[in-house]
Amino acid sequence: MYPRLATRAEATVFTMVLTRGPVTRVEIARRSGLSSAAVTKAARPFIEAGYLEELQATERTTPGAGRPASPLTIRAQREFFTGVKITDDELIGVVTDLRAQPLVSARHPLDTMSPEGVLAALADLVAELLAADPAYRERCHWLGLAVSGDVDQVHGMVRYSPFLGWRQVPLARLAAEATGLNVTVENDVKSLTVAEQWFGEGVGASSFALVTVGTGIGCGLVVNDRVVPGWNGVAGEIGHIPVGGDEPECHCGGRGCVEAIAGAAPIVAAVRAATGDASLSIDAAIDVAHAGNTAAREVFARAGHAIGLGMAAMANLVGPERIIVTGDVQGLAAYDLFEEQINRSFTSQAFGAAADCRLLLRPRSFEQWARGAAAVAIQTHFSLQER
Repeated sequence: MYPRLATRAEATVFTMVLTRGPVTRVEIARRSGLSSAAVTKAARPFIEAGYLEELQATERTTPGAGRPASPLTIRAQREFFTGVKITDDELIGVVTDLRAQPLVSARHPLDTMSPEGVLAALADLVAELLAADPAYRERCHWLGLAVSGDVDQVHGMVRYSPFLGWRQVPLARLAAEATGLNVTVENDVKSLTVAEQWFGEGVGASSFALVTVGTGIGCGLVVNDRVVPGWNGVAGEIGHIPVGGDEPECHCGGRGCVEAIAGAAPIVAAVRAATGDASLSIDAAIDVAHAGNTAAREVFARAGHAIGLGMAAMANLVGPERIIVTGDVQGLAAYDLFEEQINRSFTSQAFGAAADCRLLLRPRSFEQWARGAAAVAIQTHFSLQER
């Protein structure tokens, strides 16, 4: 078992090595404000337990710089974590190391969205993933689950997931009973945000936003190095910023929301109406627009306008250093149809220096969303428990 984080110094040192290592004690002290002695004391139990190790000392090149430094690094395969992204028709799972690097992945189709059916499929998927290597079963004790919708991470409750049709499902408890693992449950966008914060494009940025484009329009926020959970678990819902006046009606009960214009279902409905082809799927709608159909392209341009306005409103309120734009498969396949209008609307609506925020397009597969669920499990496992 790993040494429980007992002090803020231990949490600071371990997290810094995990997310930024290899890093020397001197650099940790400089970045954290801890004394060198405090850094050494905090690192010792993790070295003894095999979670951290010292690399070979690097030679100093500056005269009088002191002894060569021995960087600390994570022993990434000291422990493993399982992450699963739950969609309305499929489970996507990964096993990762301590740095949330996927080592093995698997998918399991769903023939039902009932919690009971999903949990049965989840137990099968987790068993398949952990059977890939005896070390996984031996050293994997945590499962992270990523679900769209309103999620209460503290209590492991899915309060409302419109795409799954779930309300008040105690998913963490049920999944723990089904798999025998410790379980964390988080909103899928927030999970991906944690992965970017600790292991991706957000490393080194004290403030950034992650915007997802696809079935819905989501947003995760990091401000002053902390993911913004929001009161009662709701924050960053730019998909429900009203940008379209009184129309169209949104599934949330509001009107004119970004998601009611730029979500996959509204886009399909609008392209069907514009082309007169009621059989179009989202993939076919994208193909029609790519083929040059003017009416279809206008639908996607309107969607891009709505997304850009929502992003600008968020940037004006929060002032992120960068915005990472990603999405599901359909969202990214259509991104070139959105991109020009997103950038134009964002730039025109963002106030002052907010318009200088960097927009980064970073494709992320569903396996990466599952990795986000594992990253939340890692963060939960190694976060300092307040006393």
